[in-house]
Amino acid sequence: MGAGQSRTSNTLVVPQANQALEQLKYEVAQELGIQIPQDGYYGYMATRDTGAIGGHITRRLVEIAESQLAGQFRR
Repeated sequence: MGAGQSRTSNTLVVPQANQALEQLKYEVAQELGIQIPQDGYYGYMATRDTGAIGGHITRRLVEIAESQLAGQFRR
């Protein structure tokens, strides 16, 4: 698979969320002190680093969902 190509089958339920997820990825990487490649090719990054970014993104998305659900059920 060449640089910049992806074989993922993940599709966003809300396509407009793509930009927000990209922004979140860069924020998390910056907080962790990890440099994301400018060309978008992650093949040279350590698996530990990419896993850390993904794990922190997931953690943050769960926190956001929990806070929204908590607010929804407090009425």
